[in-house]
Amino acid sequence: MYAPGHAAVWDEDSALHTLRAVADAEASPALIALSKAARAHDLPFLADDDAVSIGAGEDGQTWAIDALPNVDAVEWEALHAIPAALVTGSNGKTTSVRLIAAMTRAQGWPTAHSCTDGVYFDGQALESGDFSGPTGARTALRQPRAQAAVLETARGGMLRRGLALCHANAALVTNVSADHFGEYGVHDLADLAEVKLTVARAIHEHGVLVLNADDPLLVRKSETLTCPLGWFALDFDAPLLAAHRTRMGATCGVRDGRLLLSRGEDVHDLGAIAQMPLTLDGRAAYNIANIAGAVLVAQALGVAAEVIAGVLARFGLAHGDNPGRLQHWRFGGMDVYLDYAHNPDGLRGLLDAIDARQHGGRFAIILGHAGNREDADLRAVAETAAAYRPELVVLKDIGGYERGRAAGEIAAIMRPVLLAAGVEAAAIEIVLDEVEAARRPLQWARDGDLVVLPVHDPAARAQLVALLDTLHARQWRPGEPLPPSQS
Repeated sequence: MYAPGHAAVWDEDSALHTLRAVADAEASPALIALSKAARAHDLPFLADDDAVSIGAGEDGQTWAIDALPNVDAVEWEALHAIPAALVTGSNGKTTSVRLIAAMTRAQGWPTAHSCTDGVYFDGQALESGDFSGPTGARTALRQPRAQAAVLETARGGMLRRGLALCHANAALVTNVSADHFGEYGVHDLADLAEVKLTVARAIHEHGVLVLNADDPLLVRKSETLTCPLGWFALDFDAPLLAAHRTRMGATCGVRDGRLLLSRGEDVHDLGAIAQMPLTLDGRAAYNIANIAGAVLVAQALGVAAEVIAGVLARFGLAHGDNPGRLQHWRFGGMDVYLDYAHNPDGLRGLLDAIDARQHGGRFAIILGHAGNREDADLRAVAETAAAYRPELVVLKDIGGYERGRAAGEIAAIMRPVLLAAGVEAAAIEIVLDEVEAARRPLQWARDGDLVVLPVHDPAARAQLVALLDTLHARQWRPGEPLPPSQS
């Protein structure tokens, strides 16, 4: 049998005939029967080109796609779901995933999680790379010892392939800010919010969709949602949260410097915000928001309040807790921060948290972006950085993320924006390799300076973390030579 050819777009009748032939050629009655039976048993059903899984984690089973069982041969009573959460939003997804996974592990549940850095089981990497889509979710959910799963659910994966998991105990939308415009018909914040809120479809009557009450667009869009909601905000006494508590809804926020969690009539004090390492002594407002959202998700999964509080008191102390996000090294009087900030809101939040305007010394930053952003997005990132008056800006590419852009094209778009905003021409350099771009401010800096390294490629980040750790171990000081480059 020959495979059908491509549909003739110029002839509708012929195209329909071809598409029906394609569907017939790929039809799998056994797969369809298993899918229907899994739905009838209210079980997760995960299918791809290689395998099919029913159930999840330690209570799931996987078969090769060419060796599917008959419906009657499946031991349905042995298959179950495991507590699972979906995490999406414009900023803070990976931090939130890691924090929730730390909480479920502390509860005693072996946990699989997937994110932009890879797929992990109990904190150990199984796969490296961007696994924030359905492939990462399926890989995490198929871990045979997992008792919980936390799944980063990025916009691109939802638009291309939908949700891998159609029924979750909780979902989180951290925020919605300008990013990724121009792709897949998403051209404004309203479009983007609709995409992010796709996760609401996975939340049934006993689940919780956790939303940011400080995001006006999410508040407005929530009016059309029918699933149970949980709300977080920086202010525990914000009107929306207070009203939600009168209806016995779950909320989380800050009152008098302490993080409070409520559900029904119970209110839990989770500790002083300034004592939580992720908050930078309470200055990192965006991480306070990430914490509050993660707390509500963890509670919805069944993690005890005292366990949550214990994790918040220590998560972020070690670089390995949240690699690539707000990592800090100090060399003499010079501060170096490595972060993932990749859009104007994320960059602004980072620079405010580390007091870039009030630091006292000179300020250097590296800037770049993925090539699939619109030119306006690239200019907005440059404008945001320029507002903090850097004395050195190193423009870079991101290896593997050019996505149709020529080498140096992004730098060429950002440079005139920096000049127009008042950054001196002599203060702007172009070093396209991301690792070499990050080394340049380290060579330039002196005691008292601030160096900010938004790094996006995981391989580049690994090299830079190793370099900075080596410098710290050697008690390196600004002005001293750097070790030879490994790139």
